[in-house]
Amino acid sequence: MRALSSPLRLRVLRLCAFEARTNKELAELLGVNPGTMLHHVRTLVQTGYLASDPERTGAQGAREVPYRATGLSWRTSMPGGSTVLVETFLQQIEGLTDEELDTTWMGLKLDAAHKAELEQRLYDLVQEFKQRGPDADGDTYSLFIALHPDRNPPAPR
Repeated sequence: MRALSSPLRLRVLRLCAFEARTNKELAELLGVNPGTMLHHVRTLVQTGYLASDPERTGAQGAREVPYRATGLSWRTSMPGGSTVLVETFLQQIEGLTDEELDTTWMGLKLDAAHKAELEQRLYDLVQEFKQRGPDADGDTYSLFIALHPDRNPPAPR
């Protein structure tokens, strides 16, 4: 779980979900020092969240190791990880235009059974699309779902 406690590491996993990327590419994409990125990549490799693809030769004959997400994070429970996921989400949407971000925000009043039904149906729907695998000609998208108790006090009676 500790390996997934950083928004930067979660963003690395997202970047490597559909394409193998090198440490240098990841550092450039995320605007961090390559040495810092190497630390995070090694942590993700050691914990099984990233795996290396075969080495390749880069510019000027440099040895490059591309990494790909293993999918293990999808099946990993993250107790207490909601804050990290929210931070990661906020970083991911930074700079998007209103047209690029499709949002829904609503209040619901549900009993325990209906709340459980909503959670299960959302989970099942997301699982269905995850199990289909990526569309070869598709674009990448991010989906963030948060269900939480409303902090609005009830009206006086």
